[in-house]
Amino acid sequence: MGAETRYQPHDSFVRVATACPEVEVGDIEANIAHMQGLYEEATRQGAGVVVFPELSLTGYTLGDYLQHNIVLERSKQGLLDLAEETKETETAMIVGLPMAVGNTTYNCAAVLAKGEVRGIVPKSFLPGQHEFYEERWFRPWQGENTEVKIGDKKVPFGTDMTFQIGNAQLGVEICEDLWVPEQPSIKLAEAGATIIANPSASPEQVGKDGYRRNLVAQQAGRLACAYVYAGAGSSESTTDLVFGGHQMIAENGTMLAERKPLSMGQELTFTDVDVQHMMHERRLNPNFRTRELPVIECDITPTQEDLRRDIDRTPFIPKGPEASARLQYILDMQGQALATRMEKTGRRTVALGLSGGLDSTLALLVAMNAAQRLGMAPQDMIHTVTMPGEASSEHTQSNAVRLAHALDLPNEVVPIGEIAQLELKLIGHDGETQDVAYENVQARARTELLFNRANLKPEEKMIVLGTGDMSEIALGWCTFNGDHMSHYNVNAGVPKTLVRYLVDHASRQCVPAVYNILQSILDTPISPELTTSGTGDISQKTEDLIGPYELHDFTLYHMMRWGDDPQKIAYMADQAFAGIYTPDEIRMWQRKFYERFFGSQWKRSVSTDAVKVGSVALGSRWMLKAPSDMVGTLWLNATRQWQDATMAA
Repeated sequence: MGAETRYQPHDSFVRVATACPEVEVGDIEANIAHMQGLYEEATRQGAGVVVFPELSLTGYTLGDYLQHNIVLERSKQGLLDLAEETKETETAMIVGLPMAVGNTTYNCAAVLAKGEVRGIVPKSFLPGQHEFYEERWFRPWQGENTEVKIGDKKVPFGTDMTFQIGNAQLGVEICEDLWVPEQPSIKLAEAGATIIANPSASPEQVGKDGYRRNLVAQQAGRLACAYVYAGAGSSESTTDLVFGGHQMIAENGTMLAERKPLSMGQELTFTDVDVQHMMHERRLNPNFRTRELPVIECDITPTQEDLRRDIDRTPFIPKGPEASARLQYILDMQGQALATRMEKTGRRTVALGLSGGLDSTLALLVAMNAAQRLGMAPQDMIHTVTMPGEASSEHTQSNAVRLAHALDLPNEVVPIGEIAQLELKLIGHDGETQDVAYENVQARARTELLFNRANLKPEEKMIVLGTGDMSEIALGWCTFNGDHMSHYNVNAGVPKTLVRYLVDHASRQCVPAVYNILQSILDTPISPELTTSGTGDISQKTEDLIGPYELHDFTLYHMMRWGDDPQKIAYMADQAFAGIYTPDEIRMWQRKFYERFFGSQWKRSVSTDAVKVGSVALGSRWMLKAPSDMVGTLWLNATRQWQDATMAA
């Protein structure tokens, strides 16, 4: 087995930057000097491309002078001066300028790299309404690609081309091009552009910043691209308008970096965009068309050796000011799904095994939500059964019983010790050795009791409610035909890290007595409670046996949502969990994840109906269609290579 090839950030990421320079309107020499300073900083920071605002060489607010020969000629010379700056660097530059071609003047953006003007893109759509007068000075470009002479070389000119920047393709549209019904970036993305640069000069007005932010994020989402927006800064003329220097970099619908409008001074805005994620998203979409356009090679070799990007340690958990609303929405989705299932099947009640653990608690809260939707009293719809075994702790069983009573729900306590011991005796087990058979007999005894309880009174029209969460399903941490089985599972689309947040969110809407019990459940270690040390305490802690759920959920998310390979996931985990887990620990548990994940598909192939709530799901009718007998050799070999290399060192 060969040593692992060390993962490099530029294998997947490209560092992009927007620049908001100081502008001396009409002073091209001064503007070049400001741009040079920002460009030099962008190269030091390892950017693959830096985008300057619209008409950044002259200033957007130059007015009628944009058509004067001296401005047009010095702008063209300024391109050559700036191109010279790129000669020895690995950073492309996008610069805005007016350009005369034949009988017409165009509002353009030039792509500069390795000492050359690689191409010039004219603006396709011009604003001519309200405060805009671009139709007075320019004409829109609607023709085919051509060439223009810059210095002693002919340069591609037109809108139908992309530029190769490392492992990414770059497309360019200019300001108004984004605001029209059919944006040029659509065809550029179809031609393979994963980064869309927009040099812009969008003046401020009340409420426009939010609209602009949504527009950029939505375009990045629709096109599965990185959208790099560089707005003209506050140093533009304020004779008529205010420019705010709004800078944004969005990826796949998410805003990664932003410079707020109405900021003073000049500065750069950086982030690293994930090209692999964009291409993965496009390949999954059967409606994403492919077209052929010329690709201009910029000869850029990325140089970044670190990652200039936040890596979310808990990607399944809602963040920000809308987090609470999103948590409630998830609970409502689960509740609506259960309510609809009961309504469509004519069922009236549910049997729920309430253990005092997080998963069964979440299922209970979801059932309460469903009862409300059906207009039923919870005590008429929900029947809980607590089934202590020899390893069950007093703490968890007490929490289960107290919770049911606090919610005024009927609860039966049915010990399973005698049932389990009888079954163990019948199969020739000594009843004492705490092996897999010992554990699984208990899990199956509980499920058998629930199904039989559901059949006890046909007039109750009862179903068994499943509680197993998505993380357990991914890892196969469930007993086949035991807790693996139910009539309907409301938790199968919810990973373990999210379960905790949902229970905590729901607890804050409860009366103090219920809140205190739920908080006690949240503070209890996760355990199947199937083996005992004889002390009466929780001796079997799940995360000690199979690894930390936060690491497993991190791997699960990046593997299933983005198709990331083990090396990349480990690299990102190193960033996200720095100071919490060592690289060795991360890779050890990552390998355990792949072993369990690929060894458990046969369980997932026969799973119960369940509701999908997020972008990652494991049901064969949702997202993952895989053979039960496939092997995970590719993924496991990738983790072995790292371990072999470590041991050799």
